[in-house]
Amino acid sequence: MGTAMSPTKVLVLNGPNLGRLGRRQPEIYGHATHADLAEHVVGTGTGLGLEVEVRQTDSEGEMIGWLHEAADQNIPVVLNPAAWTHYSIAVADAVAQVNFVVEVHISNVHSREGFRRHSVISPYVTGVIAGLGFGGYDLALTHVAASVEVPEAR
Repeated sequence: MGTAMSPTKVLVLNGPNLGRLGRRQPEIYGHATHADLAEHVVGTGTGLGLEVEVRQTDSEGEMIGWLHEAADQNIPVVLNPAAWTHYSIAVADAVAQVNFVVEVHISNVHSREGFRRHSVISPYVTGVIAGLGFGGYDLALTHVAASVEVPEAR
């Protein structure tokens, strides 16, 4: 390849309450902030030849709009749907339209409350990573880089 192509764009989309990382239940989510997470995943993505854009919202409608954008532009997504994982058919329907989505959860949702053990999102994603903290995002981005054509660095 070796052309002047721009890096493959990836959207890292984080759902409700993840903007409160560092303050929200630090015994589960740690003390790092969402800004720390964003810096971390952008750095990981750069090292993999990806252009990572990190977004967070507490608005279901905004998330659906971002997923539609990814579907329309064929952009891979790393998605932490947070609480929407367990009940949002609207987010699930939007995810179903995206060609490549890796679902990520910072905590191990399977070792928490019973309602967190079911995802309405999972049937529509490429893969699921849970319980590895920020490292789950690294694995998701590594999978994107290995699975999607990434232009070589110049």
